[in-house]
Amino acid sequence: MIYRENGQFKTSYRADQQIFPIAQDRIAIALLLAVAFIAVPMLASDYLFRAILIPLVIMSLAALGVNILVGYCGQISLGSGAFMAVGAYGAYNFFVRLDGLPLIPALLLGGLCATFFGILFGLPSLRVKGLYLAVATLAAQFFADWMFLRIKWFTLDTPSGSVSVANLQVFGLPIDTATSKYLFCLSVLVVMALLAKNLVRGAIGREWMAIRDMDVAASVIGIRPMYAKLSAFAVSSFIIGVAGALWAFVYLGSWEPGAFSVDMSFRLLFMVIIGGLGSIMGSFFGAAFIVVLPIALNQFLPALAGLFGLTISTAAIVHAEFMIFGALIVWFLIVEPHGLAKLWSIAKQKLRLWPFPH
Repeated sequence: MIYRENGQFKTSYRADQQIFPIAQDRIAIALLLAVAFIAVPMLASDYLFRAILIPLVIMSLAALGVNILVGYCGQISLGSGAFMAVGAYGAYNFFVRLDGLPLIPALLLGGLCATFFGILFGLPSLRVKGLYLAVATLAAQFFADWMFLRIKWFTLDTPSGSVSVANLQVFGLPIDTATSKYLFCLSVLVVMALLAKNLVRGAIGREWMAIRDMDVAASVIGIRPMYAKLSAFAVSSFIIGVAGALWAFVYLGSWEPGAFSVDMSFRLLFMVIIGGLGSIMGSFFGAAFIVVLPIALNQFLPALAGLFGLTISTAAIVHAEFMIFGALIVWFLIVEPHGLAKLWSIAKQKLRLWPFPH
């Protein structure tokens, strides 16, 4: 009754090919955007912005980029942290060295730097796949760590490799409060998600999915594996690079190469696995799960131990987080390999039939 499609007729190809063909989806997305852009800035506290919402929005953008490469094109990557680092330091060098350069062009140029870096380390995908490709992309992580720590030019000759930015502005408006940072990051996420959704719906997205399913058969029907794989690396690296620049400029403000370690790459991969491979919505679900779960455990575990008259240390909470992460990843791989996005899709299918099963 709630999610019925009866009576929603399409009278043109344009109406049939729109992103949200069901009216309920369009209404839900409009309400969600209204809440995110209007209600949340009015109601959320400064702590909620800085601890949850801003990291959630930026990590959703990074997970979106990883999902394009891993979920849609099937190319396993463990170098996402390196792409974020290249985007962050590339944007920093353009922003500092080019006097008067606005923030948005600096972020886009940082994303382009990550694009070229991703294409360079995506070249092994033309010859290897699977775990071999994962190791090849992992090399990008170690190379980026060495490059930004040893080559002082990237960090303006600072001994520790730590850099910082200040006085950020967009169209003359300062980006200094938690609310303005959240709205700016959310705007970038909405634009990037819309572009990514249109890409995966188009011809290039179908090429990525054909390569993912069976690259030999894809090449037989005329798809160029080199073009498809490198374009996936390019688009994915660009989105991840922009996310890395936002993470450094907006969230951290001051950072060093350790901020984009291999742990970041694994976290992004876990977001995609838990959220759902090959799903734009799954990127948001996975990022929300990974960002919110540690904070929830920090609040829940001490309260649970207090009910039994016990005390739990901070180190024990951290170990519990790792164990729960590992258990959930194994559970999702066994029970629901398509992640939270598949559960959401099943729920929508149930609503289409409820309360009539026929």
